[in-house]
Amino acid sequence: MILRSLEERDVDNILAIQSACPEIAQWTMWDYARVARGEMSGWVVEKGDEVTGFLVARRVVGDIEILNLAVRLESRRQGTGALLLQGALDWGRSMQTEKALLEVRASNLAALKFYERFGFEVRGRRPKYYTTPIDDALLLTASLA
Repeated sequence: MILRSLEERDVDNILAIQSACPEIAQWTMWDYARVARGEMSGWVVEKGDEVTGFLVARRVVGDIEILNLAVRLESRRQGTGALLLQGALDWGRSMQTEKALLEVRASNLAALKFYERFGFEVRGRRPKYYTTPIDDALLLTASLA
């Protein structure tokens, strides 16, 4: 598996992964093109010649925010998500940011367990934040110090 920066050529593959993952934010082709142009930071994992997952993040003052993360269903539990998240956390540390932030559906127990492995803790809740289906958003943070 190879972790590399997200590029314009990856957008179609990312949209295919996203469409199979209704629990994540559903971005447009234009949104991912902005990432490829450097308006936000993004990475993909390639296995062979296939993109198996992606992550988008941005720097916000002294923190980083994980905006979107997904892995192909058939590639889950093989280290792709861990490679993506660790890469983003290392990026944050390289800029001496204090913490990483993200939000996740309260019902997404697999994601919550995954993020806990990286030191994320629930710090807040946004009731009925998600609409399709209706769900609360949990706000998670992890120290990068």
